[in-house]
Amino acid sequence: MNSFTDETKAINLELACTNCGATLTFKPGTQHLMCDYCGARNEIAVPEGVGKITETRLDDYLVTHFKEEEQVEVPTVKCDGCHAIITFDSKISAKTCPFCTSPLIIENGQTSRTHKPQYLLPFGFDEKTARSYFQKWLKSLWFAPRDLKHYADHAGKLSGIYMPFWTFDAITKSSYTGQRGDHYTVSENYPAVENGKAVTRTRQVQKTRWTSVSGQHDKVFDDILIEASRSLPQKLMRLLQPWDLKNLVPYNDRFLSGFQTETYQTDIRTAYDEAKKTMDMLIEQDVKMKIGGNTQRVHYINTTYTNPTFKHILLPVWISAYRYKNKLYQFVINARTGEVQGERPYSIIKFSLLVVAGIAALILLYQLLQQV
Repeated sequence: MNSFTDETKAINLELACTNCGATLTFKPGTQHLMCDYCGARNEIAVPEGVGKITETRLDDYLVTHFKEEEQVEVPTVKCDGCHAIITFDSKISAKTCPFCTSPLIIENGQTSRTHKPQYLLPFGFDEKTARSYFQKWLKSLWFAPRDLKHYADHAGKLSGIYMPFWTFDAITKSSYTGQRGDHYTVSENYPAVENGKAVTRTRQVQKTRWTSVSGQHDKVFDDILIEASRSLPQKLMRLLQPWDLKNLVPYNDRFLSGFQTETYQTDIRTAYDEAKKTMDMLIEQDVKMKIGGNTQRVHYINTTYTNPTFKHILLPVWISAYRYKNKLYQFVINARTGEVQGERPYSIIKFSLLVVAGIAALILLYQLLQQV
């Protein structure tokens, strides 16, 4: 089990190059910081035993350590548009929110205390590579506005952000009752009228034979991911899965240099309740498969959760926001795999032109057929 203290330390987001004094930033896809001015490289020390992930017992944590967990202080600013709370570079006086494009006034920022993450996945590739994934995805969109097609042609449209997540493990034991439905067919006579006469016809009708069932189902859950932020649609974030969580590294401020981080908005109790809903859904799917047959009715499932554990982690995403006709559209890229997901607008003009072209083609075809 992890140990926690009430110590609070400040995150250092601006690491100075020992060679020239410029700010060092983490180089995605590597294990080092790099100076963009003199090219100096500083390796990020990886603790011994990396690769061995330690989980924290949830019950013990909630009872004895909830108020003693180690926290960190970060400079943050809250967006007035979408209410995201993100870290910022103190050298920048104003910028836009990466989640909704609303203007951010950095002077309104403050120092916030937040959970110290236990692990993170470092960014796997830089903005240039992210733009190539984004461009390919945008060009695949049918009927997209013209400027959206070229939205990622220039640098600056993507922001690299570490998003907070909770992960949960649990051993579950479930008892269930229900019914198994097996389909069969029978011949059935029915009256009909043919040529003005009443006749009898036969048809095949599907019926279902129901059998009562009950049983036990055991399941082990590992790394159920729950978003600790609500600034991006949950559906989009879950479409970015899977993540290579086996490559998590212990949290280190240095991996954050050059990137932003959103703070935790969902507390652990709420997150665990959501994780259990996900587990319950997966258990029900397993129970239905176990019942078998052509269809199933589940009347009752009672589940006991044993030894639940958790960890809080940061996962890297490249994000972009685009406004079209006063509506916000958000795009996210898994910064480890390159998976792109997003909402997209449709160009009414392009769609209208297609409809007009289709009507014109039908008219022309009709005229040609008339001449034959």
